[in-house]
Amino acid sequence: MGHEEIDQQAPTAAKPRSPRSSEVATRPEDQAVAKANEAIAIRPKRGKLTLLSRRIYNVFLYHAQQQGVENPTYSILLSELIDDARFTSNNTELLKSHIRDMQATTIEWHTSGGQARQWTSTQLLGPVVIDEPGRGQACTITWTYPQPIRERLVKPAQYTRVLLEISSQMRSYAASVLYELGARYLTSPGRLTMREDVIWWASVLTGRSDITTVDYRILHRDTIKKALAELDTLCEDFKLEIVEHKRGRKVEELQFRVLPKPQVSLAGLRDSAKNVFDLELVERVITLGFKRTDAQDLYAVTDEGVLRAAVEHVEQRMKNSTLPPLNSPAAYLRDALKKQYAGEGEGGKPPSDVAVPRPSMDERLQRLREEWQHFKSAEAKSLFEEMPDAERAGHIARFEEERVGELASPIAKAWRRDGVKSRIAASSFYRWLASTMWPGEVTDKQLLEFAMNREP
Repeated sequence: MGHEEIDQQAPTAAKPRSPRSSEVATRPEDQAVAKANEAIAIRPKRGKLTLLSRRIYNVFLYHAQQQGVENPTYSILLSELIDDARFTSNNTELLKSHIRDMQATTIEWHTSGGQARQWTSTQLLGPVVIDEPGRGQACTITWTYPQPIRERLVKPAQYTRVLLEISSQMRSYAASVLYELGARYLTSPGRLTMREDVIWWASVLTGRSDITTVDYRILHRDTIKKALAELDTLCEDFKLEIVEHKRGRKVEELQFRVLPKPQVSLAGLRDSAKNVFDLELVERVITLGFKRTDAQDLYAVTDEGVLRAAVEHVEQRMKNSTLPPLNSPAAYLRDALKKQYAGEGEGGKPPSDVAVPRPSMDERLQRLREEWQHFKSAEAKSLFEEMPDAERAGHIARFEEERVGELASPIAKAWRRDGVKSRIAASSFYRWLASTMWPGEVTDKQLLEFAMNREP
């Protein structure tokens, strides 16, 4: 951090919303966070950031900016955080786990002005309190930021406007980072990001602090290439291309160039080359014994780099003739994902002395709920496609009346232009349709039956 800055007017603090209000606030059409440029390309010095922790952090920033820099602490309803960060359960254990990760993550903050320079090392997030007053009363969450960087985060002098709705649709950590970088440099004269070495980029694009060596071919294949394709699919304003700087034949440094997009044609949206799914990886999962639908669902709810590393681990295990053959490669893959014991992940190999904690029961339940939500959205899509034209038109009209006004402008614009054929807007539509077809939170019995039926 501490690279070229883009001067924009600092956000104006809105009147804070009472955290204990029982009223349901209307989401603004452009729910966006003014994110300090220094906070976009974060390279953790200790700890690890995940896609969900990045979402939570953006939601915290958004609400803190609405409540104003003059407040030392910030509070919202816990239900608001769950909604804005795309949780699928009211269970707070997974949320607490990611908050602990952010509190344990150390970052370095570089700023400069004229000839003066300042270096700050600090935690990403300060103390957090979840207040659960009792049955029938609304829970709240209160948080703070470390004092040295609080004002720079809540009222930044140079910032990038990040749309939460689009950011929340990114399914990999790397794509989320590249989306924010693209938004930052879209308006810069050269439209080129910072130029940094490969290890720096590997850490920034994976959220890991333990990377010391990188095989660039693997980083490019498993992380950068996939994230660029995902961004190209989900972002309608721009795309990125990689700029490699070599010494001889070795790639030593990287930049990204931001390319504004013209109006996307319907033919372009249908282009199979822009399919964010890595069909080859899905086929490898199927080869391990999964049904096609289960393999696609597993892909949809798992970070792509983590899944690829786990698949490679299982494939290597199957080739090892010195060990007994696996009775169920599919079950072994699920276990590898749950326990995170794949030998090599995105960007490099974790050191042997780093203990990877086994996901808790709450984290497993959260993952199952996410799979359930994806399954019901897909089921709603299938039912919708079989409906008569009049019934489809009725659902579309109701969605436009109830939901479109709450979407971020680019997504609402995509919907008005292309309807259910818009990839970026269709996911919002089918999530909404599923919620109207099967209202209420999924029960433990439904989850149990769902899990049993999905066993390969």
